[in-house]
Amino acid sequence: MLAAMMAAGPEGGHWDIRDVQRPVVPPGHVLLRVRASSINRAEMRRLRSLRLEPGKPAPDARIGGGDAAGEIVELGAGVTGLKIGERAMGRCSGGFAEYALLDAREVMPAPDALSWEEASCIPVVFVVVHDALFVSGQLREGETVLVTGAASGVGVATLALAHYLGARVIGTSRSAAKLEKLKAHGLDVGVVAGSDGFAAAIAPAIGDGVDMIVDNIGGDVLAPLIAALEVGGRYVTIGRMSGITKGELDVDRLAERRLHLYGVSNRLRNAAQRAESMRRFLADLMPALGEGKIRPIIDRTFPLAELPAAQAHVEADRHVGKVVITL
Repeated sequence: MLAAMMAAGPEGGHWDIRDVQRPVVPPGHVLLRVRASSINRAEMRRLRSLRLEPGKPAPDARIGGGDAAGEIVELGAGVTGLKIGERAMGRCSGGFAEYALLDAREVMPAPDALSWEEASCIPVVFVVVHDALFVSGQLREGETVLVTGAASGVGVATLALAHYLGARVIGTSRSAAKLEKLKAHGLDVGVVAGSDGFAAAIAPAIGDGVDMIVDNIGGDVLAPLIAALEVGGRYVTIGRMSGITKGELDVDRLAERRLHLYGVSNRLRNAAQRAESMRRFLADLMPALGEGKIRPIIDRTFPLAELPAAQAHVEADRHVGKVVITL
């Protein structure tokens, strides 16, 4: 089968698309015939870190791609409740290939209402944002959420799920053109803002404060974001696109305003914990996905052979929504 391998290089990793052996299906897993797999920024960071160092063995190459959508073609021993031929989607390690292994506990049905490309955007980013809005932040109808980096994958998923809950959404981006595109998808207020001058830029939009913040920028905007929260407000950090991981926290304001701070990530969750988050997601959102009430925003699709161009498109920050690899 064709697969995109993450291979180490002297200046960082690169994609090596080659013919590799189709996976053998272990117990508790399913084999998916992949139709689409979306690009996630975390994997781009891991790829760049794969550097060859003199005197050290080269890191093992592995197949990229953190999610996939397609048809189930084989069931491992002990798998129940799933059938060969079913449309499915899920998190995985190796979605940029013609076939991918998925832990059966993390397999979700891919609704007929979603295209393969749309379905591939759900397992990572939508499940993480569901954790942020539904589980941690408990966003409610009529509240206001501010999302930074609104045109990113996390940003557009936040927009979709917040609107489904009946919340008002303020989004920030360095690009006015991107914000205009998002207004067609329901963005209520767009604010052109980068890390510099962030507090002054958002001030006219937030009024006396917002109920919840989903941050994708990082520590360099932590202080103005905390200051933008209403009493009882919730702050959730998901991405660190600026690369800044530390910021100043006003603990007096934290206490006075009874604020809640959350971090959301699947990185240190085990398989059972990831499966539990998936079950919560299905209970809350699968009916709406099945009816087409919630849809991912897709910027562009690229065939597997053009994965390096797709990565360059994402890293140049040209996209509004998800970028998807098709097979």
